[in-house]
Amino acid sequence: MVSDFEGVGRASFHHNSTSYPPANRLRTRGPYGAIVRELAGAPSTFPATPPVKRILKPRWETQYARAVIASDLTAMLAMLAVGVWIGIGETGNTPHLALIMAAIIAPGFTCAMASVRAWEPRVFGSGSEEYSRLLKAVVSSSVVLALVGLAFDVHSVRPWVFAIIPAGGALAAVGRYLLRRSLHRRRSLGGCLWPVLAIGSEDSIADLIARTRRAPHHGWTITSACTATGAESDVAGVPVVGDLDSVSSVVAAGEFGVVAVAPGQGWTPRRLHELAWDLEGSGVDLVVHPGLMEVSGPRLHVSPVDGLPLLRLTEPTFSGIPRLVKAAMDLFGAVLLLVILVPLFLAIYLAVRADGGPALFRQTRIGRNGQPFRMLKFRTMIVGAEHLQESLNVRNEGHGPLFKIRNDPRVTLVGGWLRKYSLDELPQLFNVLLGSMSLVGPRPPLPSEVAGYARDAQRKLLVKPGLTGLWQISGRSDLSWEESLRLDLRYVENWTLALDGLILWKTIKAVISGDGAY
Repeated sequence: MVSDFEGVGRASFHHNSTSYPPANRLRTRGPYGAIVRELAGAPSTFPATPPVKRILKPRWETQYARAVIASDLTAMLAMLAVGVWIGIGETGNTPHLALIMAAIIAPGFTCAMASVRAWEPRVFGSGSEEYSRLLKAVVSSSVVLALVGLAFDVHSVRPWVFAIIPAGGALAAVGRYLLRRSLHRRRSLGGCLWPVLAIGSEDSIADLIARTRRAPHHGWTITSACTATGAESDVAGVPVVGDLDSVSSVVAAGEFGVVAVAPGQGWTPRRLHELAWDLEGSGVDLVVHPGLMEVSGPRLHVSPVDGLPLLRLTEPTFSGIPRLVKAAMDLFGAVLLLVILVPLFLAIYLAVRADGGPALFRQTRIGRNGQPFRMLKFRTMIVGAEHLQESLNVRNEGHGPLFKIRNDPRVTLVGGWLRKYSLDELPQLFNVLLGSMSLVGPRPPLPSEVAGYARDAQRKLLVKPGLTGLWQISGRSDLSWEESLRLDLRYVENWTLALDGLILWKTIKAVISGDGAY
């Protein structure tokens, strides 16, 4: 089941010597409460929380899991069949080596997938974890086969290690991607969603509701809520069905796939422990909001102290080998794209020139550590457009320091087409080549915007601005100032090379669709 959501971490609870209640406060809730009370000599009339019934997996989840497993195995078996058909590695002394290799790799790959939990339904459909586990299984299969070949001095395993197994893994990744796209389409139409009970303050629940509605592909739909008092009739259209004392009863009476605990007054560690006990054996996932918005992934670690799990938050890393790799990717990518796009550059240059005025527009932007630089763009507005902005302020549709007009009268005919497909941004490849920008990063701000930045917004300046970013693949000009800032800060706080790769991949779709660009 997929139950990750932006900025929220999953908490797992393990019983240890510090987790059990004192002897005089034996657990009397949950499915075994009556037995415990009887053994402890407690009155039989002691109020008990109804046992939470076992939630059966919905049919769509079982079908999706079977489809993923079948896709993975079919992909690998298809590549093994190709290897056997070609007879890779076979010689006169080893006429059946290909068949032997296939017979070894097939069960080995299956065991590797099971050992890294690549077929765990929780990771399907959202995030990069399912691809990460698939990669681990492929790498481990290749390494084990290579070690076997080394041990028995069989050099013919090399093409299987370096070609067949990786190709099978790549084909499996493609199959998973296609299945995920289908799942996301169904979720966008309201299907294949897990019902969620949200617990916390009214504000935190409202924020969680907004996030799940904004990203339905994660598979959550909040159907009920419990607040501190339970006095509210609803939160953002979601009915409030109880207070914090009635959470277990609400869960027992409903059929929730997830219970999400958000920050709020009155929610104590003791209550959280008891809720975890009550949910044991029910199949309901308990997810806890850590209160660290937009921080996740490699920066969050669990550090136990005398059995108490503490959440350790490490500093974001903006140096070292990953940054060198990013700089190399920026340089190589900029050079490659400039060479490939020479004909397109020439065509756009001539089209803008024919519209009158210069083809390039230079504008001062603020880069890493607050350093100004001259950003290049293809001109999309009439000459002197910046001097007309003051007269258009009354029509400003932007939020915060942003100035945006959906049908800006200053935009030329050619410029409107360039903006729709983000082709006006292509000259920024020269900025990437010169080191003032990166291929991926926060949106490059204007000096006037930076002058009004609060402390949180200033963190955008810790990294180079990017030619594309989370803002580019999440709505572009349709985003409010707060949403744009949130995405930029999420990138800064959680940067990884894998995140850059994901953004570059999704940028292609965003540019082709032209959604949110004006």
